[in-house]
Amino acid sequence: MRQSLILLVGLAVAQFSLAEEKQSASVTPLIHSEFIYETAPFPECHASTLAETKSGLVCAWFGGEREQHPSVGIWLSRQTDGKWSVPVEVADGEQAEGKRLPCWNPVLFQPQPGLVLLFYKVGPSPQTWWGELKRSTDDGRTWSAAEKLPEGILGPIKNKPVRLANGDILCPTSTETPGKGSAWRVHFERTADLGRTWEKVTPTAAVDGEKPIDAIQPSILFHSHDQLQAVGRTRSGKVFETWTKDGGKSWSAVGLTSLPNPNSGTDAVTLKDGRQLLVYNHTARGRSPLNVAVSDDGKTWQAAVVLEKEPGEYSYPAVIQTADERVHITYTWKRQKVKHVVLDPAKFALQPIDVWNK
Repeated sequence: MRQSLILLVGLAVAQFSLAEEKQSASVTPLIHSEFIYETAPFPECHASTLAETKSGLVCAWFGGEREQHPSVGIWLSRQTDGKWSVPVEVADGEQAEGKRLPCWNPVLFQPQPGLVLLFYKVGPSPQTWWGELKRSTDDGRTWSAAEKLPEGILGPIKNKPVRLANGDILCPTSTETPGKGSAWRVHFERTADLGRTWEKVTPTAAVDGEKPIDAIQPSILFHSHDQLQAVGRTRSGKVFETWTKDGGKSWSAVGLTSLPNPNSGTDAVTLKDGRQLLVYNHTARGRSPLNVAVSDDGKTWQAAVVLEKEPGEYSYPAVIQTADERVHITYTWKRQKVKHVVLDPAKFALQPIDVWNK
């Protein structure tokens, strides 16, 4: 009798544990994970970007022999009926005199239905590159000739622009000055006519102790009314932030958040429910792990998802929320492939951010 009772209790515990596991699996925020492509005519890739069109997702990145090599161009794939097309090169650095220069950091953005913009950089280095722009009116199937942006205007440097309430497009961007002791500085570029004319606003530089905060590659987040926040990469060991209360016409001094940054790109988006979502490497060194954090106010962040944690490089994320409220993230996977992950933000099991510091 006693043995039978023990057996029954054991079976009940096992069934309860299995039920818990099934329930835990059913509430995971991860919907789907895949590579955009398995093979490609280039050995390295980096700096992906993502946009939603009426016919599906479009993803672009730079690919070639290696970063900064003249062979590097902008490659693109379109998702139709859940499948990604074979990558095609849609922009290169071919110059009029026949010389080819590397391309960098594409940024896709759909400012209005039927128009997709592709911003990217061309030049020998981040210190000497310039901005170019192509347009598509068929969801990324074909593209216009390249337009060189005006002198001093780079376009969005890594992360997507945002469209303001008045219709203006606000681009988060930055510069890396050449030479010894080079400075990294964030700024913002605004266009009211889809990239034909521009104006530029630069936040006040700031210091961390006695060291200047070198900050680049911002992402823009929406708060109440005309209050926006930008966050991004630094050489100070933490994610930076700067704020505006007038819709981006002026910005606060650049400061540091509590979140670590190993001098690697980040991206962020304001969710439809008002929360802020940040994708970044929660580490002081290296580019693993790759994490998703969520905040109600852009100041206090909670741990949501660990996308990657194995050794290797998992970096330069791009994030959007699509019309169905799913979160789509693409990122560099070991410089070999572009990975695409789909999350359900309603199923985030948020924890204190300190769980990632242990």
